Amino acid sequence: MTDKKKYSDSYSDVSFWDKIKTPAGKAGKHVVITALTLYFTASDRDTPLWARTVILGALGYFIIPIDAIPDPTPIIGYADDIAVMLKATTIVAFHIKPDHKARAHDTWKSWFG
Repeated sequence: MTDKKKYSDSYSDVSFWDKIKTPAGKAGKHVVITALTLYFTASDRDTPLWARTVILGALGYFIIPIDAIPDPTPIIGYADDIAVMLKATTIVAFHIKPDHKARAHDTWKSWFG
């Protein structure tokens, strides 16, 4: 996550929701729920600044249209995105609460039933 500052500067709530809603079905449940879990963790006031920076770097990488593997590439297009988000999840795991995970799953269910 050496470029976390670069990618966290690319993050915005509007870009996140545009990205997550538009290709959500293409990205797959695991990618979307991971992104949502990180989003809800970053939105929590109890999450320390350093953890938010890591999360926003990962979500910024997810949002940015130019990355290692272009998202429209069939099957593997989101592989790099999920790898970055999983690394961020590992780094900030202590700050991910059951509520963050539940909200992510509830959001997925509300979108896709």
